[in-house]
Amino acid sequence: MSSIPASEDLTARARIRDAALQLFAEHGVANASIRDIAAAAGVSSGLIRHHFGSKEALRDACDTYAMDRITRLREEAFANGHLAEDALMGAQTPMMRLLQRYLMKSMLDGSEAAAVMFDDVVRQAEEWLRAAGAQTRDLRATAVVLCVMQVAGFLMPAEISRALAVDVNSDAGRVRLYHGMVDLMANALLTPDQTADIHTAIDRLAEGA
Repeated sequence: MSSIPASEDLTARARIRDAALQLFAEHGVANASIRDIAAAAGVSSGLIRHHFGSKEALRDACDTYAMDRITRLREEAFANGHLAEDALMGAQTPMMRLLQRYLMKSMLDGSEAAAVMFDDVVRQAEEWLRAAGAQTRDLRATAVVLCVMQVAGFLMPAEISRALAVDVNSDAGRVRLYHGMVDLMANALLTPDQTADIHTAIDRLAEGA
């Protein structure tokens, strides 16, 4: 399985972080109070201030944690130029889905931190494209399009679900989206063998759902 640790890190600081990730992903940073986070984590508001100082600093810690976890997963997924199927499966854990929702919500909330995060995601996508030897006329534009494609799934779930006639948040819906995204990326990013490997892994994911 993926070497990325699961969310069993149950120190007070980790519980606060995980509770904040959940509430920020569901309600946005502005609508999640320190008191709400403390209640969800089972700690006092004072302990949150002790560990993080402020809600803004807590949000920064969540940003860093989410980006680091997802970056490591992406690196594992294409280790040595081949799809690591276990890493793809690792992306479907409840914690990884939460991190994805959190990042999308953060990038859509219009804050300065979200703008910095989107720029960082685009930069990472551009680095990935370059490392993959992508055949594209405009590397930066392709990186931006890839990021926007991922955001759209979180921004328009009802519309996408209606168009596909399946709940995009269900296993079946995610599998259809994954196949579609792989086909779109194949020419620019992936070798034929990598494309076949990914489609096979997605099908196995669906069979194991």
